[in-house]
Amino acid sequence: MASSSLRFCPPPSSPLPKALDKFQPKIRNSAVSPLSIPSSTPLPLSYPRFSRRMSSVRVSSGGANGAPVAVAESGLRIGEVKRVTKETDVYVRINLDGTGISECSTSIPFLDHMLDQLASHGLFDVCVKATGDIHIDDHHTNEDVALAIGTALLHALGDRKGIQRFGNLTAPLDEAAVEVILDLSGRPHLSYDLQIPTERVGTYDTQLVEHFFQSIVNTSGMTLHIYQRAGKNSHHIIEATFKAFARALRQATEYDLRRRGSVPSSKGVLSRS
Repeated sequence: MASSSLRFCPPPSSPLPKALDKFQPKIRNSAVSPLSIPSSTPLPLSYPRFSRRMSSVRVSSGGANGAPVAVAESGLRIGEVKRVTKETDVYVRINLDGTGISECSTSIPFLDHMLDQLASHGLFDVCVKATGDIHIDDHHTNEDVALAIGTALLHALGDRKGIQRFGNLTAPLDEAAVEVILDLSGRPHLSYDLQIPTERVGTYDTQLVEHFFQSIVNTSGMTLHIYQRAGKNSHHIIEATFKAFARALRQATEYDLRRRGSVPSSKGVLSRS
């Protein structure tokens, strides 16, 4: 869950990006107007250069009388997406080099719980704000949140120079165990093998789990394999899946310093095809 003294989402009064599905890195501070960060911003010598690195500001309430205080951060990979359709209005912001902050409100409680797992176990800072036609069902909101998350990952990764690229982890949760294997290859593919025994967890339709991951794969350009190794409880199976996905994605997005900033491909390029 999000810390009470630290925000990753823009304050409610902050304007959100107007462009649809467009990456817009910005400094957010109540005392200054948003500024784009040039790609030529100097980086510490100990880090390889990443094309989507930028500086940003976290806002803490540690000032006098609870006044917000801007805390500068440098060298972070952040993707930010605004997606609006006739069915949904979704805003996503992801920091791949975060600390596990989660500020997620999708109007789907179980999905919020799973996004908390993504942030906590991936050590990503994740902001998701979504409204949609949940009076019909959760399908459109679930799908569009995942599409926006995939797009945010795509932009945060940039040219994918210096990353590990591959991730593989099996996560247990009581009697359940789920293995996730992924490759940030630029080629979208999903192999999905979960046997969820119930149609719903709370009010959440369990068919939407596969659709969520298919949507992330489609926009991020990720190869993703999900295999259930054990499990009888629907909640445990799904939560183990999100935990394994978070840890595998963390492995894949972390830096391989031996690469010295090179693309982890014999072709010399990893692109979203």
